[in-house]
Amino acid sequence: MTRPPEWSMDRPPRVVIADDQALVRTGFRMILTADGAEVVGEAADGAEAIDAVRRTSPDVVLMDIRMPQMDGLEATRRLMAEEGQETRVLILTTYDLDHYVYAALAAGASGFLLKDVTPEHLVSAVRLVRTGDALLAPSITRRLVERFARREEREEAGTDASHRDLSELTPRELEVLRLLATGLSNAELAERLTLSTTTVKTHVARILAKLGLRDRVQAVVLAYETGLISPGGHA
Repeated sequence: MTRPPEWSMDRPPRVVIADDQALVRTGFRMILTADGAEVVGEAADGAEAIDAVRRTSPDVVLMDIRMPQMDGLEATRRLMAEEGQETRVLILTTYDLDHYVYAALAAGASGFLLKDVTPEHLVSAVRLVRTGDALLAPSITRRLVERFARREEREEAGTDASHRDLSELTPRELEVLRLLATGLSNAELAERLTLSTTTVKTHVARILAKLGLRDRVQAVVLAYETGLISPGGHA
């Protein structure tokens, strides 16, 4: 495997891999460690994943959805509900429109990957989730959110965020959020708005801070839930 650019921080990422299939865990471990990441724990179900995260404080946990005893969705909810939790959750799924994934994103997961991901994409995804700088697989995530961001799914998952107040955002920030929700990267946002990428990053950071959001994925979910952008809508 060709080595991608160096990790974005001053040390390799620490990762926990949670999947009930030992072969999947082994494969991901080999890919990540070959690139310099440190796999600090493995888990075969959600409860083990929570324990591993609490013991090792990893940067990222690769979390399968369908696991015995406790699934990845419940594990994600419990982890993200813990005060001061800084570990980022990257959901693994077999199907790109698995109906559990939307609820996982709303629960605080930072993105998701299909299990047939290439080694290069896996490494890049872990790096991006760790930094919190980018929305993973924007076209897939957008499709999923568009499908499941309707009220009946929100009510079923208990994730209705329509009470969030967007009035604190400036007109420019609302514009950035609307475009961000369509899956545009920072570079694409900068080109569309004729701004520098640094300025775009500043706008995104302010949006997250004002709305009390963890990352860009939650911003996308919120944009749909508040009606700022509608399923199938375009900026």
